[in-house]
Amino acid sequence: MQLPKREIEVSYDYRQVVMNFTKIAEEYLSRKFQIAENERGIIFGILAWFLQDDLIAKEMNIDLKKGLFLTGPIGCGKTTLLKLMQKFPSQRRSFRMFSTRQIVSEFMQSGYETIEKYSRGNLYNETRQPQAICFDDLGAESASKYFGNDCNVMAEILLTRYDLYKDKGLITHITTNLTAGEIESIYGNRLRSRMREMFNLFGYDEISKDKRK
Repeated sequence: MQLPKREIEVSYDYRQVVMNFTKIAEEYLSRKFQIAENERGIIFGILAWFLQDDLIAKEMNIDLKKGLFLTGPIGCGKTTLLKLMQKFPSQRRSFRMFSTRQIVSEFMQSGYETIEKYSRGNLYNETRQPQAICFDDLGAESASKYFGNDCNVMAEILLTRYDLYKDKGLITHITTNLTAGEIESIYGNRLRSRMREMFNLFGYDEISKDKRK
């Protein structure tokens, strides 16, 4: 994801937007926060998505109707970035984050109602509003069984959410260390092809600094 290469009309003062984002990051992380040169396009694009800035989104080939798919090496800051966006003042910050390992562990305890919970969620309550969810660290979950039955839990959840995306515009976000080939190997070509329709891809460089150090 690249920054715009030419001057265009913008809906926001992004100098101020980035300053506000940096302040939020430093308060959350309790340390100085700097955006690496090779990550500016990612940060800028995701800020534009959360601000629903049509002009920047069009320039950067971002579909505001799709969710976010962040991929990159361990420790590059994918999870932290989306946690920061939950604190960033925008109408789109209302989403929940769940570890895929947590979900599969829950499935092994509670069974198939777990799939319903994280796919359709509160579509069954009185508001019937789709709930935006970020599935954190896709691929970290282990193969799961419930009473001896094999189930690719995250594949089933994401396939159902794809149907709801097409029908109701349900937003899903994902963070993962997996490559495209690994995703196809683990979850199948059917899901991989639907992911192209569901997500805007933001990829961190393999050389991205490990921010845990």
